[in-house]
Amino acid sequence: MAATRRSVLAAALPATLAARTVQAAPKPMRLLILGGTGFIGPHQVRYALSRGHQVTVFNRGRHPQEWPGKVEELTGDRNASDLKSLAGREWDACIDNPTTLPFWIRDAAEVLKGRVGHYTFISTISVYARNDKPGADENAPLAPYVGADPFAEREVPPRLYGALKAISEMEARRQFGDAATAIVRPGLISGPGDETDRFTYWPARLARGGEVLAPGDGSDPVQFIDVRDLAEWTIRVAEQKRAGVFNAVGPSRPMTMKAFVSQAAAGVSAKPSLTWVPPAWLAQKQVSGWSDLPVWLPGSGPTEGFHRRSNAAAQAAGLTFRPLKTTAADTLAWWNTLSAERRAKPKTGLTPEREAELLAQWKAEA
Repeated sequence: MAATRRSVLAAALPATLAARTVQAAPKPMRLLILGGTGFIGPHQVRYALSRGHQVTVFNRGRHPQEWPGKVEELTGDRNASDLKSLAGREWDACIDNPTTLPFWIRDAAEVLKGRVGHYTFISTISVYARNDKPGADENAPLAPYVGADPFAEREVPPRLYGALKAISEMEARRQFGDAATAIVRPGLISGPGDETDRFTYWPARLARGGEVLAPGDGSDPVQFIDVRDLAEWTIRVAEQKRAGVFNAVGPSRPMTMKAFVSQAAAGVSAKPSLTWVPPAWLAQKQVSGWSDLPVWLPGSGPTEGFHRRSNAAAQAAGLTFRPLKTTAADTLAWWNTLSAERRAKPKTGLTPEREAELLAQWKAEA
């Protein structure tokens, strides 16, 4: 049935996606999306509908959406191995968004194996064992699982996140076959609807104006992907029944932190005053990349290759990227629709007070 209740995300999404002209798919398909109401799912559903597909979503039903077309909604709980509503059904393709635990893949295969023509598993670049080699591709070593039984895990400790995702990848390929399985490994996912606030920190901070603390000297690399580019590409992967493993990271060409900040500022019509501060000094002040200064990580040492993953395979398979300016503008537009209370407490990034304190200390010591 089509959803009739309106979610905050649905109400707040900028109109750019809806306003774009989307070409119909060569052949309509019956598409099952496991999840569908998180960060990636709503963008997948809307794009799939615009391509002419029949869409079914499966989730716990806790985050209802208002869709621009007919969407079949099935409920269940993968934590409780409750997938009864999927039994006896068939689909041309399935996209698995939320899986972090291997037993979720095993349970899904019990009801879907032989009943879906293609399976796309959304993984993460966190599956890699190391991040120190620039240009590493999908064949790089994966994080090893250290534990008794990965299929007995019912929670995801941060230290096991990458390893459990890697085992989930292997289980997906074992159950559904290498020839019918696509493994998609996104990097930092950005854009409207992101509840981590990592990417959002920069458009919001730049738009606020004033002196901005920026990490390093601007030469460190940056990789990310707009959630809409990821979502739309996964639909096309399912349409084309592409198989293989893909690093879903952008942009199309290498980007430095200086270019990232400059383009994000242009997207939100800001002209900030930037003060670049060395990583060693930030470390002394216990200022961390990725959390205190999101998106950024040092481009040397153990993280030298983190923002330098090869995306050649994904680009060859049709992954494209919209301009950073667009992502920044749309993210800020979405952010500004949230309540003042929510925006006053970002989940990542420096507070204005802490940033001002650091800037004063840097000037005094420099």
